[in-house]
Amino acid sequence: MPIRRLPPDLINRIAAGEVVERPASAVKELVENALDAGAGRLEIQADGGGLTRILVSDDGAGLGPDELPVAIERHATSKLNPGEDGAYDLLRIATLGFRGEALPSIGAVARLSIASRAKGRADAHAILVEGGAVHAVAPSAFAEPHGARVEVRDLFYATPARLKFMKSERAEAMAIAEEVKRQAMAHHEVGFFLDLDGRRTLRLPAEPAGDAGRLARLGAILGRDFADNALPVDQEREGVRLSGFAGLPTYNRGNAAHQYLFVNGRPVRDRLLQGALRAAYADFLARDRHPAAVLYLDLDPVLVDVNVHPAKAEVRFRDPALVRGLIVGGLRHVLAGAGHRASTTVAGAALGSFRPGQPFAAPLGAPSAAGYSAWRSGGWRPSPSAATGDLPGFDGVSARAEGAFAYDALAAALPLAEQGDGPAPVQAQVRVEQDLTQFPLGAARAQVHETYIVSQTRDGVVIVDQHAAHERLVYERMKAEMARGGVARQALLLPEVVELDPAEAERVTARAAEFEALGLVVEPFGPGAVLVRETPALLGDTDVAGLIRDIADDLAENGAALALKERLEDVCSTMACHGSVRAGRRLNAVEMNALLREMEATPHSGQCNHGRPTYVELKLADIERLFGRR
Repeated sequence: MPIRRLPPDLINRIAAGEVVERPASAVKELVENALDAGAGRLEIQADGGGLTRILVSDDGAGLGPDELPVAIERHATSKLNPGEDGAYDLLRIATLGFRGEALPSIGAVARLSIASRAKGRADAHAILVEGGAVHAVAPSAFAEPHGARVEVRDLFYATPARLKFMKSERAEAMAIAEEVKRQAMAHHEVGFFLDLDGRRTLRLPAEPAGDAGRLARLGAILGRDFADNALPVDQEREGVRLSGFAGLPTYNRGNAAHQYLFVNGRPVRDRLLQGALRAAYADFLARDRHPAAVLYLDLDPVLVDVNVHPAKAEVRFRDPALVRGLIVGGLRHVLAGAGHRASTTVAGAALGSFRPGQPFAAPLGAPSAAGYSAWRSGGWRPSPSAATGDLPGFDGVSARAEGAFAYDALAAALPLAEQGDGPAPVQAQVRVEQDLTQFPLGAARAQVHETYIVSQTRDGVVIVDQHAAHERLVYERMKAEMARGGVARQALLLPEVVELDPAEAERVTARAAEFEALGLVVEPFGPGAVLVRETPALLGDTDVAGLIRDIADDLAENGAALALKERLEDVCSTMACHGSVRAGRRLNAVEMNALLREMEATPHSGQCNHGRPTYVELKLADIERLFGRR
């Protein structure tokens, strides 16, 4: 069969299969063109799931009449400029688009019209492309001083087979809305306005530059709960900057839908970044729960390759280990700085459960989230009453509970690990001369069902799960001890040989030094095997071959050996569970207050080892509303 050159219209239709996968893909390309043109406001309309009509209007630089015919030619773009030597540098791409495929691809499979007025020009012009057939440029009406108005009608009418693979109009409309949200999160200084089938769907005015404007945009898209429970991230390493917001561990989801990643302002889906996010939260969440986070990576364009996929949704980093380490280290640093803080939605769900007629599991964030956590503002500060010694009364507390605090001073707090029925050695100093209600978790007032500690803060009530809280405290203590002394190792009587794929074996042996620090000693044993000489003592009699294979899978998928760390952490978690205060043990006032003070001083104490909250804080104002006092 002879080799033939394909006609240009067929080439464009083939390209459209990669670039314009669905209506949301067309919206993405048109929005990115507008952003590259310097738009400050974008109006998007879509009818019939985008298959009937798509309209993107912007106030960017616009196009002149001589530029319109070139814009719809294949591989024609204004975003790549030659250097002094006439060569084009594909390693330093600073714009969202650069391939010059979007407009000709859309014009090949739909009816495309572009009306535009260039900045500084008095007249406006338009061009029409129908199924690859280009019409002449003609004068056009255009209301704005400058910008472009791109309309796409009857998408895929020229390739009817593609229409059979489209989802329902509702599903396609939802995909368009999701794409616009991603672009709006990446560019909060730009206003985005979306109408679907004539209905107002998104109204996002431009926000000021900076973290405050970015958080306002994220709150408008992801909800107030995210804004209230997001921790600011700002870390930099070797010219790579990580910024954005990460949700508290107790503000978690059942899937990864609330994880958004941006590289140099470009929304991406990258397994390396998602794996790093999972690794950062691995110590705080169960495997079936997922964190919420919006992260932005900014780095020199030469350090990232965006020309690896026609849709530009994937990227490749020159130093992936640096990027992954920055994400994992940066997020863990931020989570550690959150102290004992738990998400506001914990209190919201609790209050919703109390309301008459409400289902027991109320929607997250049903009530107002303002003021739930004493640590929402970034740290606890004592009120003036704490300095003056003005102690409020404690009405409603039983005489027995009041009597438990009738000490001149609590010289020391007793440990919480159970040792028969007697008290344990001294651990922390707590004094009653201070008004304990001025502490973030307040003063212990009672123990309910020998499981829950009820404490009073200066403006609310805190309920603590004593077992979950102390389990976290013991776990953090064990991790710190393990980090200081290293992981104890046990030598295998007979070293075990584990057969792997040659590439897997090479990946495992390349990380031998890292594994040795975690108590696993491996060495190469031929082209497709590794020899295991020692394993972590914490794991006991473990399945060595299964562990090595899990590590190899993690290295292939995430670029890190999460399996070994997770197993060690699981063992520590189990040991902490068995070594902590059990539900059903009666605690005295000293022990209860000691637990509260240690929680305040321990990072991550707001959730147990599985991501569940260790305490619920209810503000007095919200309690009063429950009883109709407000």
